[in-house]
Amino acid sequence: MGDLLVGIDRSGGAVGAQITAGLRDAVRTGRLAPGDRLPSSRTLAADLGVSRGMVVEAYEQLVAEGYLTSKHGSGTRVADIPERRAPGGPEEPRDANDISALPYDLKPGTSDMSAFPRAAWLAATRHALATVPHSRLSYGDPGGVPELRTALAAYLGRVRAAIASPDRIVVMGGVAQGIALLVQALQARGHTSIAVEDPSSAMQRDLLRSNGLPVVGAPVDCDGIDVAALARTGARAVLVTPAHQYPTGVVLSPERRAQLTAWARDVDGLIIEDDYDAEFRYDRDPVGCLQGLDPDRVAHLGSTSKALAPGMRLGWAVVPCAWLDQVRDLKRFADLGSAVINQFAFVSMLESGGYDRHLRAMRLRYRSRRDVVTDAFAEYLPEVEVNGIRAGLHLYVELPYGCREEEVVKAAAERGVRVEPVAPMREPGFEAPPALVLGYASLSEDRIRVAVRLLAEACRSVM
Repeated sequence: MGDLLVGIDRSGGAVGAQITAGLRDAVRTGRLAPGDRLPSSRTLAADLGVSRGMVVEAYEQLVAEGYLTSKHGSGTRVADIPERRAPGGPEEPRDANDISALPYDLKPGTSDMSAFPRAAWLAATRHALATVPHSRLSYGDPGGVPELRTALAAYLGRVRAAIASPDRIVVMGGVAQGIALLVQALQARGHTSIAVEDPSSAMQRDLLRSNGLPVVGAPVDCDGIDVAALARTGARAVLVTPAHQYPTGVVLSPERRAQLTAWARDVDGLIIEDDYDAEFRYDRDPVGCLQGLDPDRVAHLGSTSKALAPGMRLGWAVVPCAWLDQVRDLKRFADLGSAVINQFAFVSMLESGGYDRHLRAMRLRYRSRRDVVTDAFAEYLPEVEVNGIRAGLHLYVELPYGCREEEVVKAAAERGVRVEPVAPMREPGFEAPPALVLGYASLSEDRIRVAVRLLAEACRSVM
């Protein structure tokens, strides 16, 4: 019962606060009704796998706030709160980023933060602090320390089949900064729009627009972006996710790769390759990056956000020679270069093999969770089509015709499950079957099964 009553994400820290917030939310939303008796602190602690003291503190806090009552002999019960909100007033809004608000958070694009290799990163940072000369801690090359650019060139050539010499690499504060600087470079050269895959990340489209370029969409099918449709947009630059398209999960086919690079040459354009989810393939060897086919027309972007943690803000761009000086200048004007100690620590992880070992371990973990989530859909909701399962950290779930995405999302939230609709990821005017996109990397196998079961209940409630 505890796992259904209160959801805990141990990677999110402050477990005691999560228990308190989860119980408070259960009372506010009516999942716990006035007079309901709560499990004993010992029972709930055992169910959740936490210390009894955490549950006792949560109960005491909610008694103090008036949500619970506690009397000797009758246990802890939900207090009789006459009005949880003003009569006729709107329901208190949820914070979509608050994991305590929705116990089963299937937000896509989220990795398992509890798996961050703290010991390895600490050792790498200590090595950097012990060996980096004082003079290297000053402002340096805005493109990144030479040692990291050299290590990245070797890594990307070996793992992603990139054509990447150290002088063509610019170390970035994540893929987002790489996109922003390339958009500024495009504008300076007279580009008036940029194309994106449809559907695609709403956040990335907002990022493009915030940097001043209008966005036009080109549809995605089972082979990736439709290059003929792209050509009709009139854009001469495009942002793509060829390794594992977000959100559909398709891999850009060999034919489309050839067509896309030919298009870029024909229009004297630029392809921005976000190498999204490339580290995680489960059923076949990784597909080489697009940049390796045409390094003069493709700017390749990658980062440690999924492999390590997004909060590190550590990424890179392999830039075509014709754009290199401009991008380096823009990087210098943006922030004078990325943090030096983190760069040297990452060099240590790359050269020692620690990064490769971590990725191998994470592939095993995420493949296990991928298998659990696909098995759970087959058991609880076999009528939907689940795509994008061969790679990455998210699934694309096509709903039956007639389902409304927003209704399913709402019904799932009422059961404590967060999923994302695909409609906001499309440009206006593009029509497609209803679908959801969900991430599975941050939940344990047991919690994944519960989440899919609850999502199945939500789907059937609105079908």
